[in-house]
Amino acid sequence: MQCKALRDSAEEIQRYDVAYFMVSVDTLEDNTAFAEENNADYPILANPEKDMVEAYGALRPNGVAHRWTFYIGADGDILKIDKETDPETAGEVMARTMGELGFPQI
Repeated sequence: MQCKALRDSAEEIQRYDVAYFMVSVDTLEDNTAFAEENNADYPILANPEKDMVEAYGALRPNGVAHRWTFYIGADGDILKIDKETDPETAGEVMARTMGELGFPQI
């Protein structure tokens, strides 16, 4: 659902000068198949070792990642973490939040 929400909001998201992607603790092969199945037009990164997800504090005790959205500025600073990400509205909320945070538009 979240994958499709980002895909369906691509036009609004791509108005901003940003790179956006998802991170999963699944394997590269699983993520590639998932991306193809859902026609994702953005990268889905694989972190089966879970080290990056853990470094961002987004690893649940059961070993899966939280569905959080991190907004990171061009300088690498985390501007906001949305810990209430709703998979159904993730794309439209992302676009709106980038505007509120003052991300540059193309």
